[in-house]
Amino acid sequence: MLKYIITFVAMAKKGILLINLGTPDSPSTKDVRKYLREFLMDKYVIDLPYLTRWFLVNVIIATFRAPKSAEIYKQVWTENGSPLLYFGLKVQKLLQKKLGTNIHVSFGMRYQNPSLGLAIDELKTKQIDDLVVIPLYPQWASSSTKSSIEKVKELLKKKSYSPKIRFVENFVSNKKFIAAIAENGNKHWKTGKFDKILFSYHGVPERHVINDCKNNYNNNHCKLDDKCCAVYSDKNKLCYRAQCYETSRLVAKAMNLKEDDYVVAFQSRLETRARDPWLKPYSDVFAADFPKEGIKNVLAFSPSFIADCLETTIEVGDEFKEIFEENGGEHWQLVESLNDSPLWIEALEQLSLNNE
Repeated sequence: MLKYIITFVAMAKKGILLINLGTPDSPSTKDVRKYLREFLMDKYVIDLPYLTRWFLVNVIIATFRAPKSAEIYKQVWTENGSPLLYFGLKVQKLLQKKLGTNIHVSFGMRYQNPSLGLAIDELKTKQIDDLVVIPLYPQWASSSTKSSIEKVKELLKKKSYSPKIRFVENFVSNKKFIAAIAENGNKHWKTGKFDKILFSYHGVPERHVINDCKNNYNNNHCKLDDKCCAVYSDKNKLCYRAQCYETSRLVAKAMNLKEDDYVVAFQSRLETRARDPWLKPYSDVFAADFPKEGIKNVLAFSPSFIADCLETTIEVGDEFKEIFEENGGEHWQLVESLNDSPLWIEALEQLSLNNE
């Protein structure tokens, strides 16, 4: 007599956790100061001893920088509030629609609201036991990606929640991501009005990159020069500088650019000591020097940001433009961020399903 054993295997409940850096709740000085304190007290952002970091952040930076920063945040704020939050929530909804009801998409900020803690509570309530975590930073860096991943691990442990988990550490080589940037850029570049393209990435201290390479690969491969970053491989795939150059090369290829059509540089530096330099070359220096070299029309990208924010709209779009024009430049155009671009949503779908 044949015996049939029927085994019921419950389908794993899948979830996606999208993470972005964060934004103040409002552009008021009080809320900006609160945001700065949480952000800058992160040991991965300012890697100084705790007491030194506490004094620097709470007594100096948050006290004196908050009022000025609040005025800048007012410039980037829209009728929808913070662009970073607005597009974060919109992308969450669009990706949810794309993935369907069998996969739950949650969204949280590393700093401030909506918090990662609430996002993880939501996933736990939904009984998600197969989780993909996607920090929305295209290039891996300890001050952004690692910080977010470590915070997720800390919260999961604190909440006694242990789903099967996969972290997407970067997505510089995702074809849909690259195509989305190229699509936005070509809207401007193909008009033929521009002499040069500037790829401007958020800067980090050089020591962060060197230490990351040593910690991730246990070698001294990182030399912080164009020769070292000319080839993207397993030896430097989590080197922030190498990832920025690889992103630029891939976008340039997608746009059919020649090598002398573009330059790569870094912005948002905050050098406190001569012995603590940030990644070079500097974007603002290029903005000042372009006109002197006969480059009068520049198209600027910010490929380390996936949504409009202070660093794109204000710093690259306005401040660098002002520097450029003061030195004789004629036309400076910022390429819009990916925001809610259909190709960007398709990229996230691939990353969610591990279909790069």
